[in-house]
Amino acid sequence: MDYNIIKEKMNKAIDNLNEKFSEVRAGRANPAILNKVKIDYYGTPTPVNQVAGVSVPEARMIVIQPWDISILKEVEKAILASDIGINPNNDGKVIRLVFPELTEERRKELVKDLKKMAEDSKIVIRNIRRDSIDSAKKSQKDGEMTEDELKGAENKIQELTDNAVKEIDKLLENKENEILSI
Repeated sequence: MDYNIIKEKMNKAIDNLNEKFSEVRAGRANPAILNKVKIDYYGTPTPVNQVAGVSVPEARMIVIQPWDISILKEVEKAILASDIGINPNNDGKVIRLVFPELTEERRKELVKDLKKMAEDSKIVIRNIRRDSIDSAKKSQKDGEMTEDELKGAENKIQELTDNAVKEIDKLLENKENEILSI
């Protein structure tokens, strides 16, 4: 039984959650929210950060400066079409995204969304555990491992699961604190 493969699958689920968390708007300007915004650049869907300089000059502002000024309108349209919920300010040279202060109600809503994302990731982890234990039971049934080895495998898989769930809880707690303490 290769535990590294199981651990790798669980780590991918955790990395995926971490990426989703980085895209959540927490009142602070975070360039990661632009990761999914793509523009049509000479017929190719291209991420904004590959056609423009993206900087954070202030805590609640992102400045996007396209390397090719002719695509400024395209970038603006892409931001408006995305679901980040911020209206871009275009001054002809750069686009500014100003993040409004989060209301208490919006913060609680974001935390609820974060908890749902974390729970979805835990479900993925538990599914990996179930599949791995089923595989170990099949190996035991086929005579490839003894009952004691099966017990050891189940314990090891459960340990990997517990560690992954703790990691998810830690990520959730950190992001929750970030949102609620702004």
